[in-house]
Amino acid sequence: MNEDLNRPAGRYFEELPVGTVIRHRVTRTVTESDNILFTTLTMNPQPLHLDFDFASKTEFGRPLFNSMMTLSLMVGISVHELSLGTLVANLGLTDVTFPKPVFHGDTLRVESEIIEARESKSRAGQGLVTAEHRAYNQRGELVAQCKRTMLFHKRPAGE
Repeated sequence: MNEDLNRPAGRYFEELPVGTVIRHRVTRTVTESDNILFTTLTMNPQPLHLDFDFASKTEFGRPLFNSMMTLSLMVGISVHELSLGTLVANLGLTDVTFPKPVFHGDTLRVESEIIEARESKSRAGQGLVTAEHRAYNQRGELVAQCKRTMLFHKRPAGE
């Protein structure tokens, strides 16, 4: 196999035409420990995440996994196959939704669909890409989605 180990794992702008769907290989089971650590690190005292007794009396009957961690995990899972080493910057997240709850023990999988792509008007050698990230639990239920706009490097000359 003649693999270029110097090439980034992520995709260059030219490799992300509109309509591309990447079903990311990495999946992640979320744990109680993940939830408590993330929630306390981010100074979020919401008892829905931290207080088992409180959460047991809600419509969910148990603690909810922190939705900001779900969002971070959804984006993070996409990095290796999408933007690792080819991203210049994240420009924004929009249309963030959480249609179903996530609980400790759920396993998340993520897919990313390229919904917009254009060359940068002000930065030669770069392009703007908007992806819609979607996270699903082990039952195939959509649990999170967002649109993420990124600035990518174009493929270097001679590659």
